[in-house]
Amino acid sequence: MKIDKKLIKELVDHLQEFNLTELEYQEGQTKIKVSKASKSIEKFNSGAVVSPNKAVLSKSDDTDGTRIKSPIIGTAYLAPEPGGKKFVKVGDKIKKGQTVMIVEAMKTMNHVPSTSDGEVKKILVNDGQPVEFGQPLIVLK
Repeated sequence: MKIDKKLIKELVDHLQEFNLTELEYQEGQTKIKVSKASKSIEKFNSGAVVSPNKAVLSKSDDTDGTRIKSPIIGTAYLAPEPGGKKFVKVGDKIKKGQTVMIVEAMKTMNHVPSTSDGEVKKILVNDGQPVEFGQPLIVLK
């Protein structure tokens, strides 16, 4: 089988354009998977095509600022417990390393630290929302 470099380049461009971490394409028995996380391209003979998370596809108006991204795939929680006080809210000044939310994966609560000092400009996810690896969660000024 000959590898279609033009198709692969097109898929990589779609990853960047839609801020995706992974994309699969299937035509007949040929399946191509392109991923930012592992920076690999794999060919499969069977399997299902993954539909992208719509939250990742939505474009954000907030192009300025530092983005805090999800370190893993899981469910985002804005507070340490249901009904509890949120870790941060829009307008809060935060320090590098401060927990801004939790992403639960496989029953493990993973604290997401701020990557820099700043002020919370926008929270891009809702409480209990599924998130992808590398998906922007918060924008800082």
